[in-house]
Amino acid sequence: MKTIGLIGGMSWESSAEYYRIINQEVNRRLGAPHSAKILMDSFDFAEVDSLMRENRWLDLSEKLVRSAIRLEKAGADLIVICTNTMHKMVNEIEKETKVPILHIIDPTAEAAIKADIKKIGLLGTQFTMEQDFIKNRLSEHFHLDVLIPEAEERRIIHQIIFQELVNGIIKPESREVYRRIIQNLVNHGAQGIIFGCTEIGLLVKEEDSPVPVFDTTPLHALAAAKAALAD
Repeated sequence: MKTIGLIGGMSWESSAEYYRIINQEVNRRLGAPHSAKILMDSFDFAEVDSLMRENRWLDLSEKLVRSAIRLEKAGADLIVICTNTMHKMVNEIEKETKVPILHIIDPTAEAAIKADIKKIGLLGTQFTMEQDFIKNRLSEHFHLDVLIPEAEERRIIHQIIFQELVNGIIKPESREVYRRIIQNLVNHGAQGIIFGCTEIGLLVKEEDSPVPVFDTTPLHALAAAKAALAD
């Protein structure tokens, strides 16, 4: 079994889901009492949040690189970044480490393609929805047509993530807002919806969407467990 290095704490709410899902999948595949070999380097999210708000992406990149190097030195065989937004720095991390990084979008896009999805809606932080580091990977690597919500909807999605979900706050009224935004994407042709923030699945589920949902958190975590057990 390979050792999985998790870069977590962004937020700890979703990082806990990664730990749970990976261990459950290893246990399912190998049987009791097996569990996963995991190392985690976890951030104080307040520091990360402050740097994002100030658009200090170079400083964030340096933090992520140091985190990956710590995991590599500790014995990680593969690295999993437990957040969509920080995949903005994947190229920088890959340049400084020899350990492979399991990109969050790859298992997500593969699941969408398997479901015969051609046009997909993307929910996430404003950084994820508005910048190209996720959208380009979906379109260029997997040839998916990506739709994002309208500007005001993007602002609301982002606000709910950072003011509620990262703090473990789940509000029924916020779930209704997300449902309406999902429906709007479907009305514009989305055949599926990517939950492109690792906290979104804490609020809305498959039953909240009229089309298939592709939640990056469980898809990424299950792919990590599979990779850890691969020959």
